[in-house]
Amino acid sequence: MFNRRPMKNFRILLLASTALLTANFALAQTWTQTSALVNYWVGVASSADGTKLMAVNGGSSGSIYISTNSGAIWTLTSAPGANWAIAASSADGSKLVAVVASGGIFTSTNSGATWTQATNAPSATWTSVASSADGSKLMGTIYNNGIYASTNSGVTWTQTSAPTKKWWSVASSADGSKLVATIYTGGIYVSTNSGATWTQTGAPNKSWTSVASSADGTNLVAVIGGSTGSIYTSTNSGATWTLTSAPSQNWGNVASSADGSKLVATGSNGGPIYTSTNTGLTWKSSSVMGNNWGCVASSADGGKLVAGDGNAGYIYTAQSTSAPQLKLAPTNPDLKLSWLVPSTNFVMQQSSDLGSWMDMTNTPALNLTNLQNEVILSPTGRSCFYRLKTP
Repeated sequence: MFNRRPMKNFRILLLASTALLTANFALAQTWTQTSALVNYWVGVASSADGTKLMAVNGGSSGSIYISTNSGAIWTLTSAPGANWAIAASSADGSKLVAVVASGGIFTSTNSGATWTQATNAPSATWTSVASSADGSKLMGTIYNNGIYASTNSGVTWTQTSAPTKKWWSVASSADGSKLVATIYTGGIYVSTNSGATWTQTGAPNKSWTSVASSADGTNLVAVIGGSTGSIYTSTNSGATWTLTSAPSQNWGNVASSADGSKLVATGSNGGPIYTSTNTGLTWKSSSVMGNNWGCVASSADGGKLVAGDGNAGYIYTAQSTSAPQLKLAPTNPDLKLSWLVPSTNFVMQQSSDLGSWMDMTNTPALNLTNLQNEVILSPTGRSCFYRLKTP
C-alpha cells in the first residue's frame, strides 16, 4: 500500500496487515504424508514458491522424483538408477542438480525431464551441493577433499581454493556470491566471492551436519550431530555464532526461509521436526515423527516445507499462510513495491479511498538476487493505496 502524501498512514496500514497474517505460521505446522512411495529419501529440494519439488532416494537402484503441485503427486523421472545422495534446485525449479553417493554429478535444465552427467566432475564422496537462485552457480563439497564450483549450471566444474577437509554441507546466497561450508568434526568456513577464497569463522569445532543461508547470505544456521547436538545461528554472515535454545539431539538437516527468519530442522535418529519463526531464538516441535529424517527443504517464505524419511519412510509436507512483508523504495522517478516470493497465491489490488479495491494487471518480476517479487509503480498526484490479498 502506498499513499503519496500521508506516508505515516501507509506504514500503519502495512504493519497492521502484516501482523494479522504472520500469526498463522506458528499455528499451521501440520505435517501431511504425501503419496510418495516408501523409500530411503535422502535429498529434497524446493522451488522458491514451493510448488516444484525434487526428491532423491538412495540404494543401488535409487531414483529421482519430481512434483509440480507441492508434493500432492510425485512423478518418476528418467534419471538413471543410482545411489542418489543430495539435491538442489534453482528458484523456478527448472534447473536441478543431483549427486550420486561416491559417484558423479547430474544436472537437468528442464525440471527433471532429462538428465546429463557432468563429464569433468570427479567421481568422489560428494556430501552436499548448493545452487544460486538462477541455477548458474553451483557448489559441491567432497569428504576428505575440497570444494568444487560450477559457473555454467554444472556443465564444467573447478576445484576452489578451499583446503582439504572433511567437508559435509554447503549453502549459498541467492546470487551465489556468499557461501558457507561446514566440516564434520571441524569448523565452518565462508566465502564472499563465489568460492575464490575461503575464511574460517569463529564457529567451534563440532560435528556440523547441515547448514542453511538466507538469500542475502547474512543469516546463517548450522546444526550439530551426535547425542548432544545443538543448533547455532549467525546474523552477520558467519562472523560470530550463537548457540540457540534448541534441545540437544542428533540434528541432521536444516533449511531456512529467504529472509532467515523461519527455520526448520530435523534429527537423524527420529524424533519430531522442529521449526522457528524468529531466526532461531525459540523452537517448537511438531507432532510428526520419523524413523530417521534424511532431508528437509523450505520455500522462500517458509510457508511450504518438505521432509523425507531416510529409513524406508515417506515424504511429508507442511503448509501455512505466511504474510508477505511489503517494502517500498524509491527508484527515480518511480517507486518499487517488493515482497518475498510467496508460497500462497496473492492478488495485487489498488484503491483510491480504501473502500473499493480492484485487481491490478501488473505482473511482478522476480529479482533473483534477493528472491523478491517487484512491481514498479508510477503514482499520480492523488492518493493511491496498494495491497496483496488472497483470492
